[in-house]
Amino acid sequence: MGIQTSINHTTDYAAIKAKQNVAWGSGDYSKVGVTLQITGEELAEAMDMKADAKVLDVAAGNGNATLAFARRFCNVTSTDYVEALLEASSRRAEAEGLFVTYKVADAESLPFEEQSFDAVVSTFGVMFTPNQHQSAAELQRIVKTGGKIGMASWTPESFVGQLFKTIGKHVPPPAGVNSPAVWGNGAWLEEAFGGTCEILSFQRKNFMLRYRDAEHFLDYFRTFYGPMHKAFEALDANGQAALRSDVLALVEKFDVSTHESLCISSEYAEVILERL
Repeated sequence: MGIQTSINHTTDYAAIKAKQNVAWGSGDYSKVGVTLQITGEELAEAMDMKADAKVLDVAAGNGNATLAFARRFCNVTSTDYVEALLEASSRRAEAEGLFVTYKVADAESLPFEEQSFDAVVSTFGVMFTPNQHQSAAELQRIVKTGGKIGMASWTPESFVGQLFKTIGKHVPPPAGVNSPAVWGNGAWLEEAFGGTCEILSFQRKNFMLRYRDAEHFLDYFRTFYGPMHKAFEALDANGQAALRSDVLALVEKFDVSTHESLCISSEYAEVILERL
């Protein structure tokens, strides 16, 4: 039984993706992404794939999950629609002597045959696609029966989920696009995947964003994290000051540090599904 998808035909997903591509290509996400490496390692351990398994990393960014599965001798194909991020991942793989196949690809229209992979994974990647049900359908289409889908996604209640909500107050998202954090919501996952997949595991975990202090975090994300970089760029001086104030207040709320350095706890969902 296929999943039910609700598509808003008035939403111009192509135009939205074009803007997103520019946003993620601005700054230098690889400098932020590399700090999340542990989440890729934990997902690879949890999925327990055999050596030589065919694994597809979707919206792979600079390759945290890609490299984690390649270290476990899986045959990994790494995809993203931002070529610069794949190039950053390729340099990391080359430095470690890992073998990875790279391909520029849109998560909503993956250029692979049905049931081509033993596993499909995405860490904080596919959740940012604008047509969420379409990308969920694509993950299910290209994984083999009995294969696994593994994801790490920020939850709506998390620091990053609230950060996007805060940014959206100042620079509203495109009409018809839901929050990326729905991918960290169990009910939404059941709706999007329940028709063809069984949820084997849904674990809430916490990732610690560690920076020198709140100002360091803000400057780092404003410089390198594409969505925040573009949000500040879109605002005038007063708007930038207001966004800055709200982000710093959010940082203070989620700071769990026990010393002078900043430690922001951000919840995410590590999810493993089996394709029926």
